[in-house]
Amino acid sequence: MAGKRDYYEVLGVPRDASEDDIRKAFRRLARQYHPDVNKNDGAEAQFKEVNEAYEVLSDSQKRHTYDRFGHANPRGFSPGSGPTGSPFDDLVGDLFESFFGGGVGTAGRRSASQRGGDLAYDLPLTLEEAAFGVDKQVEVVRLGTCPTCQGSGTKPGSQPATCTACNGSGEIRRVQSTLFGQFVNVQVCDRCHGEGRIVTDPCPTCRGNGRVRAPRKISVKVPAGVDDGQQIRLSGEGEAGTHGGPAGNLYIRLHVAEHALFKRQGNDLVYDLALNVAQAALGDEVEVPTLGGEKVKVRVPAGTQHGKVFRLKDKGIPYLGSSRRGDQHVRVRVVTPTDLTDEQRRLLHELGRTMGYDGTHGDDKGLLGKFKDALGV
Repeated sequence: MAGKRDYYEVLGVPRDASEDDIRKAFRRLARQYHPDVNKNDGAEAQFKEVNEAYEVLSDSQKRHTYDRFGHANPRGFSPGSGPTGSPFDDLVGDLFESFFGGGVGTAGRRSASQRGGDLAYDLPLTLEEAAFGVDKQVEVVRLGTCPTCQGSGTKPGSQPATCTACNGSGEIRRVQSTLFGQFVNVQVCDRCHGEGRIVTDPCPTCRGNGRVRAPRKISVKVPAGVDDGQQIRLSGEGEAGTHGGPAGNLYIRLHVAEHALFKRQGNDLVYDLALNVAQAALGDEVEVPTLGGEKVKVRVPAGTQHGKVFRLKDKGIPYLGSSRRGDQHVRVRVVTPTDLTDEQRRLLHELGRTMGYDGTHGDDKGLLGKFKDALGV
């Protein structure tokens, strides 16, 4: 890029200039070198140079890249070739509107078509559906394209009339004389709202609106591993746009219900395993349910304490977009008996005496308290 001037030099600002300083410098230079204002040779080239410098320095990412690499342009940004509707275009529009009372070029036609509104739908799920995925059908009431007129707003068989105010252009152009010369002020036609056409015989279904509110069934594919509060975006399934604009999006908000047996912790599950004092003290082999429906045998060693956790690998929630799964944690809960038979009470008294309980405290509550102390409950 030999011979290309430094962008900071072009705008006449230091390298640590703020965004506001850069904007002010651009406004001043754009007014000075605009071809409609400055008829001198070279003004147009200087105006383009100012535009290019501003487009880079007003964008924080492009400015950071330029500060590091200069005009070497390693990331491929292309000054001066930004898409319509970029911050640069908006600033030019603002600049000339502030000076001359209107937009430039065809900026006024931007409002002719409008994107449709976004919609949200709350979808309840069970823990199993969230874990393993599910296909759902939802019904959404939305503004869709009118099936009678296909969005034109006119009665079938009729045609809209050309707007006489703008002669079908959708714009009203007025020439204004200023200290800087003559300028063309372009505004959206307020009669046809930029359409260039007037509906004289409206569609009876939508009454000329081009859209009608109606229910629509939509298929939603919920992937495995989603969590409560997440949402799925369905592009184009929102409300229809106006004047040919694109449809909005539909956002499916997921609400996962609590499970009767399992508690979710990220991609892991927690299951509380109830054991009686004999199972905890002597050991046992028990069957434990899993979210997938199968049962897994877990060996409980003798002397297992309350709160002990056993891990079942890969029995938890799948990771979203992955074949990996979390684990299931089996947490022991030693349950103290509250309704003993006479035989059970006699046997516990005998066991208590072997463990140092002399029976002088009198009631079952004291005996059970001894067992709870012995088992660490």
